[in-house]
Formats: sequence, C-alpha cells, structure tokens
Amino acid sequence: MADVKTGEDAWNRGDYAAAVREWEGPAAQGDPDAQFRLAQAYRLGRGVTRDLAKAEMLFGKASAQGHLEAGDFYGLMMFDRGERAAAMPYIRSAADRGDPRAQYLLGIAHFNGDLAPKDWVRAYALMTLAQSAGLPQAAPAITQMDQHIPLAQRQAAASLAAKLGEEAETNRRNQLAAADLGSRIVPPAAPASAAPASPPRGSPPAPARPVVPPRPAQVATAGLPSTGAVPTGLPPAPLPAPLPAPRPPFGLAQAETPPAAPAPSDPGDMAEAPPPAPRPVVRPAPRPAAAVATATGPWRVQLGAFGVASNADALWARVKGRPEIAGHPRANVKAGAVTRLLATGYASREAANRACSALSAAGIACLPVQD
Repeated sequence: MADVKTGEDAWNRGDYAAAVREWEGPAAQGDPDAQFRLAQAYRLGRGVTRDLAKAEMLFGKASAQGHLEAGDFYGLMMFDRGERAAAMPYIRSAADRGDPRAQYLLGIAHFNGDLAPKDWVRAYALMTLAQSAGLPQAAPAITQMDQHIPLAQRQAAASLAAKLGEEAETNRRNQLAAADLGSRIVPPAAPASAAPASPPRGSPPAPARPVVPPRPAQVATAGLPSTGAVPTGLPPAPLPAPLPAPRPPFGLAQAETPPAAPAPSDPGDMAEAPPPAPRPVVRPAPRPAAAVATATGPWRVQLGAFGVASNADALWARVKGRPEIAGHPRANVKAGAVTRLLATGYASREAANRACSALSAAGIACLPVQD
C-alpha cells in the first residue's frame, strides 16, 4: 500500500524512483502532503523526468487544500515564468507571514509601482526585513533604493518594518496553530487584473488562469524576471540578482553531493608530521571534550510539521549534530494529527533567524517562532 512516510524514507536514502511510486497514489487521492512532495520530485527531476509544469500543477493542488509551503512554491513558480499578476496574491500572502523571498519581490513591486501600489516607505520596509532575514539579494536592492528614496521616507520605513515584522510573527503563529488543529487554510485567489490587492480569503484559485495584461516597460535584470519600470521621473537602474531556488520541503533532504570538508586555515595544517624526537616525550592526557551547554531562551526554530511522528525523528537525527542545532533541546509539540518538531532555547529572534538562514542554505527548511 502506497504511503507518504515510506516514500519519504526512500527519498532520504536516495531511492527517488521508489519515493515517487509511494507518493503517486496518495497524491492522486488528494493528499496535500503527497502532492507537495511529488511536486518537489518533478521540480528537481529526481525519480522522474523534470517537469516544471507538472510540479506547478501539483503545488497548486496542495495549496488549494491549505498547504502553506506549496502555496509559496506555486506563487514563486508562476512569477518566475512570467505570470506575475497571478502570482502576486501568493507572494503577498507569503510576505505577510515573513517569507524573505516574498518580501523581496513585494518590496520591488511597491518600489516600481507596477504589480503593487507605488509605496516607497513600504518597499523599503519590506526590503529591510528581507535583508534582516539574510536574503543576499536584499542588500544590493537597498543600495539601489538609497539612491532614490528620501531620507525621511527611509526613516519612516524603519518604524514600519518593526510593525510589519510583528504582524508577520502573529500571522505565522496563527496559521501554524490552525494547521496544528487541522483547520483548512484558504489559499489566496488569483486576481482578475494586474492590480494587486490583499489576498482574498474566498475559494481557491480556479483552474483557468486569468489573462495577464501586457507588461509595462521593464528594467533589465540578471536572470530574475523584472517587475517593471522604476518610478516615473527616476533613471532606470538594474534590479538585484535573481532569487535562489526555493527551499526544499519540510522533512525532505536535497540529497545533493555532500559538501567537501572545509580547507584548513593554514596550509601547514595539511603537511606531514615531523619525525619523532629521539627521546620519547610524555604528553599529558587529552582533556575530555567540553559538554555542549544546553541553550535557554524564548525563541525556537520549527524544523517541520509532520502527520507521521517518526518523520520528525528522522529529521532530528539528521540535523541534531549541526552547529545551528547542537545544544538546543528538542521539542515535539503534538496537536491533533500533526507533530511539530522544534529546536528550542534561542536567546533572540536574531539568533533564531541566523540559525534558519544557515539551515536554509544547507537545504533544511525552518521557521523562527517564539514561546
């Protein structure tokens, strides 16, 4: 019998074809978790021929059932292939929950005034939040904005960024709590025109895609589709480099070739040891390794939310030795049919964000939350 967990186990040991076989049945029966994982297989081309159209379709189906990460991928994939107006409700929804990639895109849209109302204060605030989360494309974007946005508006953006950050934390908590309780999270509906608006809370997107009006004159970019012209009266300037590939799903490893061991800080470290001295030297016994102190603090890093508790065990076994996790006690939070896996004891939001940035760079999805 096909099983999502069995498929995940196969994926984690590198048997992608077996994982796909396990997920196809549940996905066809409407299991959003299976649809999400199968979409990842098609997106990455593992166990199946790479098919971005099929991946996007599966992300859309899972998103329509309230799968938050699927909605994030769905919006990013639509944006990447040029359906920017249709993608914006998903981008806005993800930005409202603090996703730095979405904050980056929405910030550019508010700066240019094409896919969102022109609002330089909000644009700068969103880009500030994306930069604080460690998104590398945000820093050059802020440098560009600094050339155009007056100082008074940038100062106002600092206060707005703090407010938006608090609202994103509240939204994230509420939606995670809803998922824990088995509540269906309604995805944003596709817009009827290119003018963005707050994500509707109505029914899921219709299968037919809306007609997107012709794009305005665009600013040249390095790979990422431009979000339109810079505001009227300003000279055009290139936007930042493209966003990185979206993160992998909770509980699924990227299964890339393991990174090479870091080079020693001094080339002499790799030299052969000198020959022993003529007389033996009595060396003191090595000191035992210091125990890793148990961290305490109000912030936690959520590593995943699982319908099968053993999946949380498998992920913890994979990450517990990483420096971002070592010394941080594990917590399993059971709510209804879902088990949330968390590493606890981070002293501040900044510490949790730094840990998440490093984990995301290694292909491990996470989310900072507060006790």
